[in-house]
Amino acid sequence: MTSTPLTRSEAKDLTRRKLIRAALAILDEEGEAGLTTVRVAKAAGIAQSSFYVHFKDRQALLRVLAEEGGERLRRSMREARRKAREAPDDLERHRDTFRIPLEAICRHPELLRIQLRARHDPSSSLRGFARETAAAYREHHAADLAALGYTADNEHDRRRLEMIADGINAATNALAMGHLEGRYPDLDEAADILVALSRGALRLLRSTKPGGPAHPGEGE
Repeated sequence: MTSTPLTRSEAKDLTRRKLIRAALAILDEEGEAGLTTVRVAKAAGIAQSSFYVHFKDRQALLRVLAEEGGERLRRSMREARRKAREAPDDLERHRDTFRIPLEAICRHPELLRIQLRARHDPSSSLRGFARETAAAYREHHAADLAALGYTADNEHDRRRLEMIADGINAATNALAMGHLEGRYPDLDEAADILVALSRGALRLLRSTKPGGPAHPGEGE
């Protein structure tokens, strides 16, 4: 049985996916230093000139890698958060909201390292994108806390919610890297710590709102 020939659009998309897979493999094995347009094209099995049909340059490729991975991750996290809201007493569902990003970072840690460097490097062409990505995750974690019962009704409350969200995001990155370095071998244990941090933060926020419990943990 003969296969149906690919359309021009399908063939173009297939080549693009090959380039992305090749780039991720190189990043995982050698880090950013090993990522060149020549090596990516060769690993994908295409002519180097074809690389520029899909990506303007190496920086554009890096941005696409982070964009696509980030969107898939946030989509998975939103779904996990929805399931957690449906069963607020189900600790395993809450744990999943943190296990998912931990596993994603560990699959392609160099993408996180690149974005962390770019955020603090004024000369990086990815700096703006890296800051936008950090803001997206901040909003995600803030929404997570809001879904658990904390509402931000004024600027003070919103600022505190963002601070907690930034802290959870930083802790997620730190624990994932600790796992990769061998210091925290059990990702489930890391997820448990993140659950404890988020719940502890929620108790703190509730305790300091007018009419809230007098002490963190009271009324929980």
